[in-house]
Amino acid sequence: MDLKNTLNEMTFQLKNNLLDKWYPKVVDNENGGYFTNLSYDFKLEDSQDKMIVTQARNIWTLSKSANFVDTNNYVNYAMHGFDFLQNKMWDKLNGGFYQIRNREGKYTETEGWKNEKRIYGNAYGLFALASLYKISKNQKVLDFAKQIFYWIDTFAHDEKNGGYFQFLTEDCKIFDKESDYVTNANDKMEVGYKDQNSSIHLLEAFTEFFGVYDSNLLKERLTEMLLLIRDVITTDKGYLQLFFDQKWNPISFKDHSEEMLKQNYKLDHVSFGHDYETAFLMLEASFKLGIENDLKTLRIAKKMVDHALENGWDNEKGGFFDGGYYFNDNEKCKIIMNTKTWWAQAEALNIYLIMAQIFPNENKYIETFINEWNYIKEFIIDKEYGDWYWGGIDIEPYQKTKPKGRIWKGTYHNGRALMNCITILSNQDFQIYKVSEGFRKNKIEMNGFIDHWKKTAELL
Repeated sequence: MDLKNTLNEMTFQLKNNLLDKWYPKVVDNENGGYFTNLSYDFKLEDSQDKMIVTQARNIWTLSKSANFVDTNNYVNYAMHGFDFLQNKMWDKLNGGFYQIRNREGKYTETEGWKNEKRIYGNAYGLFALASLYKISKNQKVLDFAKQIFYWIDTFAHDEKNGGYFQFLTEDCKIFDKESDYVTNANDKMEVGYKDQNSSIHLLEAFTEFFGVYDSNLLKERLTEMLLLIRDVITTDKGYLQLFFDQKWNPISFKDHSEEMLKQNYKLDHVSFGHDYETAFLMLEASFKLGIENDLKTLRIAKKMVDHALENGWDNEKGGFFDGGYYFNDNEKCKIIMNTKTWWAQAEALNIYLIMAQIFPNENKYIETFINEWNYIKEFIIDKEYGDWYWGGIDIEPYQKTKPKGRIWKGTYHNGRALMNCITILSNQDFQIYKVSEGFRKNKIEMNGFIDHWKKTAELL
């Protein structure tokens, strides 16, 4: 199947419609870091709070895309973000990244986070600096990444039950619903639980960091998170349970009323996008760990990808729905959130193309990749102003005039998807391959990853 046209389309979308729209526009040369809030037509808005997740994701995207577009400038833009993380986002007294700061890098009450810390955000800080060190080879970046990793492990690792706690006070105390400390943050309904989302992004961060830092403790924690996500968080049906108590017992509202379920949707539903994103992250982690013939991880990753396709795909217009639910274990998963968020569509591109390489005889994967890309081109990409809409306009036409940038929306998901797909689809005749040594290294790494899993798949 000739996908040369798709490669050219994706290359244009990555450079012209995504990266060129964001950078250097969002580089805040006055206060440091990156602007966050962009209107639908890419105008900077007055309010510009800076969240650790968004700041870190910008660093990651810039570091990874430097080999695709403009190496020197993009590394400089990423180092600019590093300075803000180290000097403004990091708590120099207690350690750890604050969840959010204002435009100048000072205290803000936006979102109610105040001076609190989240392990999810700290994981992204580690993730970003690992990728920045890989391309910059700057020792102070590696040193700071080590500091972040050991801080996370010291203050948030659960030595008794495994995994990590998510919620920490300014002075690094874990808090839950029984604590004297009470939060008013926008994520307060999640307090006291362990969750899949921080877990999968710790896995992601540890995988990235393990690529540049060989440590027995890091290897141990990466292995722990892989097994926890694969064997505990992933259900037998092939989807992720979202929240758990401290001992990893699942939080479910299945036996409650439908109204109660709606109120607690955030805590309990099938998130197809997280499922197939996690399938990719598990394959990546196992590969980095050097586990040979890891049939169990491949089987479960495949089950997750297949479950999402069977239950979350819109057979009429294409794209993956955001949320489903099993009201009865013996019944089909019912769609309870029919929106199609941009990040879930992006992650689908990535994993279904990868699965098409690993299982070339199963046409459903390459067909889904092509159908997903066609859906994105028709309903997600903003052809007038650039970037992607927050959600598919087949379901939410009003997204055309909704913001392009927010604390939860940047360039990470669609940037990664496009970069990985371009890397897979390209060959030695591809222009970027010819001129970028870094891209050629990326191609070799990707080929090694896919070949590893193709050989494993032959044993299934």
